[in-house]
Amino acid sequence: MIVTTAGRTDEHMIARAKAIAAELGTEFIPRKKRSVSKIQEQIKNDCLVVGKERLELFQIGETEPFFFHPNSAMFRIKRLMNGERDPLIDAAQLHEGMSFLDCTLGLGSDSIVASFAVGDKGSVSGIEARQELSYLVKKGLQTWDSGNELINRAMGRIHVIEGYSLDILKEMGENSIDCVYFDPMFDESILESDGIRSLTNFAVYEGLSDELMAHAKRVARKRIILKDHFRSTRFKEYGFRVSVRKTAKFHFGIIEKDREA
Repeated sequence: MIVTTAGRTDEHMIARAKAIAAELGTEFIPRKKRSVSKIQEQIKNDCLVVGKERLELFQIGETEPFFFHPNSAMFRIKRLMNGERDPLIDAAQLHEGMSFLDCTLGLGSDSIVASFAVGDKGSVSGIEARQELSYLVKKGLQTWDSGNELINRAMGRIHVIEGYSLDILKEMGENSIDCVYFDPMFDESILESDGIRSLTNFAVYEGLSDELMAHAKRVARKRIILKDHFRSTRFKEYGFRVSVRKTAKFHFGIIEKDREA
């Protein structure tokens, strides 16, 4: 990956782009009034564009960038504020003070809602394998202004971990997280949001495995949650009890640790 600035730039933006390139251990390329596609014709790599308002990630050969936005988290949290329910919060039985590990962070929408639910006394961490996506989402969570202080605080509390879920889980202690969460939805053809579709160009999908699930069960104190397509065979394969959502394209699978004991 290379780093450049937006088309209309200034010394401050150039300095920021250089600092980001140094932080990521990659090359800064001056924009020089060129389009991103022109730069990528010469330097065949993905390109992170540093603008005044946001960071944009252009995959080589793509004209539309990926950028951070809270996606569905905004209206989901507003529903919770109005006393309505959220299917993830219900499935995970999340409440104030709990800890939540999102093993498939993506844009972090589910993690944002989880962070709101567990509050200041709780903790939410999200794992993302690809460096540039991890960096972009981490910065987005820190800087996005939702216009609501409670939502901003929920985003700001999320700890982004760069790495592979299996590797991270192997390093974690037994019964160290209340709820371990998986959302392998990126490999399904039901992705309707443009923002989510662009995410699939960058996301690294590990898939579930016996080894991954064994470590998830070791790490989880209370439960493991799987969000998956309603036709998915993974619920049965890994022993999840399915919370069926009528008319929804995805269901939640639940493994309760205390029921296994």
